[in-house]
Amino acid sequence: MKVEEGFQPVNVFHTLSVHILNFGYSRAQRPYMEGNPFTTDTVLPSLLKRLATSQAFDEISEDLERFGSVVLTTLRDLSSKTFEPKLVQYNQWGQRVDELQTSEGWRGLKAKMQEEGIIGIFYERRHKELSRVHGFMKQLIATADTEVIFCPLSMTDGSARVTELLGTPEMKKDLFPRLTSRDPEVAYTAGQWMTERPGGSDVSQTETVATHIPNAWSPFGPVYSLNGFKWFSSATDSDIALALARTGPPNSGSRGLSLFLIPLRFPIIRLSGAPRPSALTNNIKIHRLKNKFGTKVLPTAELSLEESEAYLLGPLNQGVKHIAPVLNITRVHSAVSSVGYIRRSLAIATAYSKVRAINGGTQLLKDAPLHVAELAKAHLTYRALTHFVFGAVLLLGKTECGVATEEEELRLRLLTPAIKGFAADKASSVIEECMTALGGQGYMEETGIGHNLQDAMAEKIWEGTVTVLSLDIVRAASEPGVLQAFISWAEHIITSCPSELSRQVPASLTLLRTALQEIASIYAPPIVPLVQRPALFIFSYAASALYLLEHAIWVFNVGEKSPDVDLEVFRRWVEENSLQSAIEDARRSRKDSPKRSAMNAKIVYGNELEAVAASDALLEGRLRAQL
Repeated sequence: MKVEEGFQPVNVFHTLSVHILNFGYSRAQRPYMEGNPFTTDTVLPSLLKRLATSQAFDEISEDLERFGSVVLTTLRDLSSKTFEPKLVQYNQWGQRVDELQTSEGWRGLKAKMQEEGIIGIFYERRHKELSRVHGFMKQLIATADTEVIFCPLSMTDGSARVTELLGTPEMKKDLFPRLTSRDPEVAYTAGQWMTERPGGSDVSQTETVATHIPNAWSPFGPVYSLNGFKWFSSATDSDIALALARTGPPNSGSRGLSLFLIPLRFPIIRLSGAPRPSALTNNIKIHRLKNKFGTKVLPTAELSLEESEAYLLGPLNQGVKHIAPVLNITRVHSAVSSVGYIRRSLAIATAYSKVRAINGGTQLLKDAPLHVAELAKAHLTYRALTHFVFGAVLLLGKTECGVATEEEELRLRLLTPAIKGFAADKASSVIEECMTALGGQGYMEETGIGHNLQDAMAEKIWEGTVTVLSLDIVRAASEPGVLQAFISWAEHIITSCPSELSRQVPASLTLLRTALQEIASIYAPPIVPLVQRPALFIFSYAASALYLLEHAIWVFNVGEKSPDVDLEVFRRWVEENSLQSAIEDARRSRKDSPKRSAMNAKIVYGNELEAVAASDALLEGRLRAQL
């Protein structure tokens, strides 16, 4: 058969398969679309407007809106190019090289964050105390799309602050500008090495020893030789690290520790574009990378210091005191990251509800009241945590800029461990709810929610568990004036509530006052051991509620849109969440504490402890008889 020019024969089977394929796509679930993570957020724009002057608000919000587009494009593309780091310890000649290989995506994320002013924004202080708010809002909207890059950057931030406060003139001249630079070609990152094998987070058992080298000289300060083993070192690909080492006698505990700056590579100051030398140039050996549950792209290693050169920061045997700025800053970073993982997971679940059809395709999830009710609970936690965390962020900015009142500085001392522990504790459960809100799709790796959950779990442990942080709050509350500074601020917020609002939430205000009374009672010495952990939750629920109330009052006073929403968020957070349960838990823990502790031990260990005690008593009796 002759085929005319321009005529294409029809393949019936191909045409039929195309129709079937198209029909399949028409029946498939519609993909959801996430909006700009700043402009579509239900909290950040309004919160920024309350905290900032009009000029600062315009400039910061413009940058955050632009950056939101960067998150959706550049950062997600770089994240897709990341893979787990690899350690090559020996070359083909059997020589030790300890080459740490990281991915193009990891290096690109680090460079992009440096260009975006993290850490630069914090120390340029263009918007003074609001610079902390600006930088941390950028971090919040980027956290879940940057493969834990803020872990090394948080330690860089803390190291920059310590250098700013304690560094020698040469450190401030040569190192501080690199730690805060926006130019990836010259910018440095820093690690923080405290964890060792004997004690974990208990630095009193630090084994690393520092020996002064009297004839050595460095423009960076007194030179010491460090020998020891660091069991858990994040930011192993950094340029410098801060570490504690023992300069006092072995039995001096934490009182015999000093703070040191350790160059990971020599020369410590390199020309722009010069290759990065191996850590072996300072006798630092990387023994293995840690096999973690999450944060897998982040290089974390076990390493040893073998006559490694380091420089003393601050006076001898005051290392724990001088490393405190690093701990405080990294704890704020951790809290912001926890909220950031919630933000992305909620954005996915909320966007999905707008496209997922149910009931035979006749109804979207967003029109199903039962589904929206569960999303509302998750959004409620996100709102409370965001206001809570940024309340502390603003105080951090004020303190660093020297404009905080004494009461604000004292309040920050309580808030820092609280926001870290509380946000980390709440994040995992909210992320899990977001996962289930997508049904089977939520359990798929492609959505990213499972990845968020894995990485967010690290925040429950890194820089202190809830139990460790609850003890830190106890220590802070024991300092003169600290607890009273918080109580006075809380009473001011409550009494400033307009009567028109107070009449709408009388039960919430009453319960909040009860919580404040309980807090004052709990932290009055002597403090019952079992109450310390539930006390953190009472404090955190109350403090976050106060920040929600403060925002609702502002919205009402300035005539912002939807004041009823902010007031309802406050009411639900106080009345429908776990504040009452936390109060009851604390009261229960304070009652019959010794008896309850003994029973706890029996529940956990059975008769094992009694058997050990009986065996010890028998052995002691035999020894006495022999003597």
